[in-house]
Amino acid sequence: MSKRRKRLILAFGIVGIAAVALALTLTALKSTVAYFYTPSDLRELSSPPAGLIRLGGLVAPGSVKFGDDESAAVNFIIRDETAETPVSYEGILPDLFREGQGVVVQGRLQHGRLIASEVLAKHDENYMPKEVADALKEQGRWKEGQSL
Repeated sequence: MSKRRKRLILAFGIVGIAAVALALTLTALKSTVAYFYTPSDLRELSSPPAGLIRLGGLVAPGSVKFGDDESAAVNFIIRDETAETPVSYEGILPDLFREGQGVVVQGRLQHGRLIASEVLAKHDENYMPKEVADALKEQGRWKEGQSL
């Protein structure tokens, strides 16, 4: 076998291994990526997203309902100025979670309801999650220093 042929085989081998590594990485990332939506974004979609998503907005006043003793689920509604999305969460809520405050929840959409696996709440009265503030600014509904 000539030197040229050995180099060619080595180059194809390296490219093949890199392609397999890239395919495995993309497959692993596909199952863990969570796209961010607002309730308005979800309403505008022609079909609901199938995978893990993040939903951001404000907890609607009067919407928080705690389950009975058998069900530890907490049900509430996340809203922006034009749409609402119901959320169900089983777990311990953050201390700063309350009605009228900004939150980001992560979970899967089932029959128009987000089944949340994680709830993130704001940390002080001037804070709104970055994704929520960016989405509201992009839609022209919120400006710096303005409260909702």
